Amino acid sequence: MSKNINEIIGNSFLEIAQSIENKDFGPKIKIGLTTLGSEHDSEVLLKGAKLAQEENNSLEVVLIGHKCEGFECYQTDCENEMHNIMEKLLNEGKIQGCVTRHYNFPVGVSTVGKVQTPAFGKETFIATTTGTSAVNRTEAMFKNTLYGIITAKAMGIESPSVGILNLDSARTVERALKQLKENGYNINFASSQRSDGGVIMRGNDLLMASADVMVTDTLTGNILMKILSSFNTGGSYEAVGSGYGPGIGFDYDKNILILSRASGTPVVKNAILYGAKLAKNNLKGKIKEEYIELKKFGLEDILKSFEESQKKDTEEVKMPKKEIVTESIAGIDVLDLEVACKRLWAKGIYAETGMGCTGPIINVSEKNIEKSKNILKEESYI
Repeated sequence: MSKNINEIIGNSFLEIAQSIENKDFGPKIKIGLTTLGSEHDSEVLLKGAKLAQEENNSLEVVLIGHKCEGFECYQTDCENEMHNIMEKLLNEGKIQGCVTRHYNFPVGVSTVGKVQTPAFGKETFIATTTGTSAVNRTEAMFKNTLYGIITAKAMGIESPSVGILNLDSARTVERALKQLKENGYNINFASSQRSDGGVIMRGNDLLMASADVMVTDTLTGNILMKILSSFNTGGSYEAVGSGYGPGIGFDYDKNILILSRASGTPVVKNAILYGAKLAKNNLKGKIKEEYIELKKFGLEDILKSFEESQKKDTEEVKMPKKEIVTESIAGIDVLDLEVACKRLWAKGIYAETGMGCTGPIINVSEKNIEKSKNILKEESYI
C-alpha cells in the first residue's frame, strides 16, 4: 500500500513540475477525435491521438466511435450518430474542438488546411480545402482569403502574408482585396518569388511557401492538400501536414477540423494539435473580432459588388458597328472577359475579346483606348 501511495505522490509531484515547466496550470483542452470512416486501421488514429497528448500536456483527446482503453470515449458504430454526439459535446462545452471526416458544413463555411511545403518545410495555410464559402466563385475566393487570414491569426501569426494562386477569378479577387486594404483593413500581400513578383502566385510559389496564406478555390485547394500530404507515399497514406483544417464562417461558431479518410498517424496528430491551439487562442473570438473590423472597412459593399457583377453577366447588350481594333487592354480576369467586353458595347464602344501573351485581353480601336480603360477601371474590371 505504501508503495502505491509513494507512486501516487511521485506522479503528482511530476505533474506539478511539468506544469511549472510548461507554464500550464489551467484545465486541459479537450479535443474530440471521431474514429469511424477511416481507410486505415483504427490504431493509426489512436497512435496519432497518443502522440498529440504526449506533445501537448495540456491536451486531452476524447474519442467518439469505437471504444478504446486509455481515453474518455463516447461509443457508437454509426457515423451519423457519431456526428450527432460530436455536435452535442461541442454545444455543451464538453469538448473545445473535434477532428473528424466527411462532415457537411453549411454554405458559407469552408476549411483552411495547413501543410508543410516540400522546398523549405515551411508551413502554409491553404484557403480553402473543403466546404463552400459562397455560390459565386469570385465571392468564394474573396471569402477564402479572409478565412485564411483569420485562421493564421488565430494560430499566432500577427500579420500573415497573403498570395493568390493564378487561377480563374484571381485578378478580380486581387482587386477586391486591394479595395479592402485601401479602405483601411490591414492585408499583408506577399510577392511571388518569380522575377515579375506580384501577389498572383505561380505553382513554384506554392512549393516555396512564398505566402503564409495561399488563396485558391476550394476544389483546387482540396487537390493541393492531397498532393502535398501524400506525394512521398504514393497517394495512399497522407503523412505530411495538419489536415484540411477548421470550418470557418462569419456566422459559424464550432471548432470542427477535417481529415481525409487517407490521413495517417502524423496528420492525425498534427490535426489534433491544430484544433487544440485554435481552441486555446479562441478561434470563435477571432472570427467575431475580424468580422467587426471587416464590416468597418466596407466588407458588405464589396460582397454586394459581386452580386451586381453577376447581374451584369445576364444583361443583353447590342453589339455596336464593327471597326478595326488595334489596341489591347490586359489585366482582365478570364471569367470577366465577356462581361467586360459587353460593358464597353453598352457604352457604344466596339470591342473584341482575345488571348494575348500575358493572358486575356480586350481589343479596341486606337481612338477608344483611353476611354475604354477608364470605363473598365471605373467598373473594376482592371
